[in-house]
Amino acid sequence: MKLTRVQPFLMSYPFPQPIRLPFYGGERTILKRDAMLIRVETSAGIVGYAPGPGSLRVHDAILHVVAPFLEGHTLADPDALRIRFASGPGHASPELMKAYGVVEVALWDIYAKSFSVPISEVLGGRVRERIKLYGSAGMYQPPEKFAEEAAAIAGLGFRAYKMRPALGPDEDIRTVELMRKAVGPTVDLMIDAHAWWRMGDNSYSFDTVSRVAEAMSAFDPLWLEEPLPPADHAAWAALREKELVPLAGGEHEPDEEGFVDLIDSDCVDYVQMDVVCQGGFASARRLFNLIARRELRFAFHAWGTDLEILAAAQLGVCWADSVVEWLEYPCYTDGGKPGMYAFPLSADILKDPLQIEKGDLIVPREPGFGIEVNEGAIEKYPWIPGPWSFFRIDSPAQTLAVVGDHSVPWEGTAQP
Repeated sequence: MKLTRVQPFLMSYPFPQPIRLPFYGGERTILKRDAMLIRVETSAGIVGYAPGPGSLRVHDAILHVVAPFLEGHTLADPDALRIRFASGPGHASPELMKAYGVVEVALWDIYAKSFSVPISEVLGGRVRERIKLYGSAGMYQPPEKFAEEAAAIAGLGFRAYKMRPALGPDEDIRTVELMRKAVGPTVDLMIDAHAWWRMGDNSYSFDTVSRVAEAMSAFDPLWLEEPLPPADHAAWAALREKELVPLAGGEHEPDEEGFVDLIDSDCVDYVQMDVVCQGGFASARRLFNLIARRELRFAFHAWGTDLEILAAAQLGVCWADSVVEWLEYPCYTDGGKPGMYAFPLSADILKDPLQIEKGDLIVPREPGFGIEVNEGAIEKYPWIPGPWSFFRIDSPAQTLAVVGDHSVPWEGTAQP
């Protein structure tokens, strides 16, 4: 079975009006949400799919490097093809290897379909049928609104809620207190502090982060995520040594070497990785072994479409939940549900909805992903160039752009 065609498709959902979210020291503006769908055709008529980041850079790497390499090759062993790419076009290029890694998800989809089994069965075999989801929303809002949203998402059956505080140290602490009161003791709370180091001169110092973490510990958060700049592993290790709250991180690690250092330096309790942005199944499988040996926990970062959720889940159920515990589930307001905002592209990329039961994703057992991909989404959501989100920093005055690749903290200086 030969690979005959590899196509990456970028898609966008523009918001009717820009979403403006003030935070401590600036304002974030969200204009749209982006996604990518990768389609791989074969001589046997089997078509494979993969979700990709909404990134023009990754799209071009797939189109101009990964696709020409794969087209014409026989798909007998996805691992063998990856090794050939790594010793050829991907040699000494972590960025190209990450682009290849996301396309490789489609190769595993094809490979599984050729045996009429789900992807999980060709990745080692599933050990369970479901994986825990946490409801992820909470985009820069008043404390009372966070508490209201936490209760609403818990009301959907999710056993955990993640939010993003950016209101200043004291208000962030009050927010967590109100959320705990709103959801009670049985719902886990995740605090994603990725904005604390993105506020320019108002960014929280190590001492401030320590004080806030200690105060938040009274409300028993499951983890505090990215409270410090991602590259400063020494600071992370020093914070974890204080044993204030469990720490989570990893979505901004640029390569596997960074992940290994994050783990070996005792920086986190929960390692996070995005299959779409950080190397696909191959990178995740290597990390899971290391995480298991160090007796840490893993939680998938997922910040896009339902196809991304499904890809992570097909891999995650091959490991016990004592290692791969959580899968992030972004909560959008489509259909009147509680969440951040509407993003209909997320669900429209699949022909049928995901099966969620009591906060768990039931992982399909049909061949490949187990749910049909809706190619009609490509035409329905045409690509709109440019960053999807901007941070305006008051001091020093600057505007910074964010793209759909979560392994890149900033795209660069730009104006909305």
